[in-house]
Amino acid sequence: MTDLPTPPAPVPERRLAVLGTGVMGETVLAGALAAGWDPADVVATVRRAERGEELAARHGVATTQDNVEAVRGAGVVVVAVKPKDVAALLAEVRDAVGAGTVVVSVVVGLPTSFYEDRLPAGTAVVRVMPNTPSVVGAGVSAVSGGAAADDGDVALVERLLSATGLVVRVAEKDQDAVGALSGSGPAYVFYVIDALAEAGVLLGLTRATALELATATVHGAATMLRETGEHPAIAREKVSSPGGTTVAALRRLDAGGVRAAFLDALEAARDRSAELAAALADAPTPRPEAGRDER
Repeated sequence: MTDLPTPPAPVPERRLAVLGTGVMGETVLAGALAAGWDPADVVATVRRAERGEELAARHGVATTQDNVEAVRGAGVVVVAVKPKDVAALLAEVRDAVGAGTVVVSVVVGLPTSFYEDRLPAGTAVVRVMPNTPSVVGAGVSAVSGGAAADDGDVALVERLLSATGLVVRVAEKDQDAVGALSGSGPAYVFYVIDALAEAGVLLGLTRATALELATATVHGAATMLRETGEHPAIAREKVSSPGGTTVAALRRLDAGGVRAAFLDALEAARDRSAELAAALADAPTPRPEAGRDER
């Protein structure tokens, strides 16, 4: 009887280090666990011991106040601190970044070249623009690989984020546009919901009812587009009976320049992202300070 070949052992999961455990850092951490990362292979950096205890209790992961300790031996390093703190953080951990490590940036505005210039030559860097609904698994994340990142590196990051919502690949040159659209987009939607609810109050509804209706309407309309794949213009036409109430309302929105205002808003957000990145690139690297690891 011929013995069947022994199946290969599963590839050990890469150890994951999350530097910065504010809202987005913890979101990525939780998403990685939901995507299958073993909590034993995850470490998060914190500034306060109490925060570390909170994360350990909630997610079952190790925590440390030492960024270098977290990075040493990690196969994936997520940078989730404030933009102004990234240069100092990279200077602190540079020598601990091993060969083959994938560095993931969830920091708004900073290009992969910013990291590549400050990390060992050949380090794979993947830039991610997530948004806040990722916290509830309904987010959007756009990923772009840097000069040394191959398809496998980007696919690994896509897996890391898969439980946080939609993940799309884009060219890095488009990341500022993505930030203006989906990165800042939840704020625009909250703005619209608030405006709709306020209008409902002015028309006589209670504030609680108006807000409930506005929120459910936006959610339902978005879900309908997502599930049908219909173009929004066609869906809008189906609601707009000739000479009816919806047409009258849309006419006022057009007269008020709402569409043009959205274009101006996104251009302003895109341009501001580029300005902030340029300012950080030109700024001298500050000396690392203790406690920069939690935001």
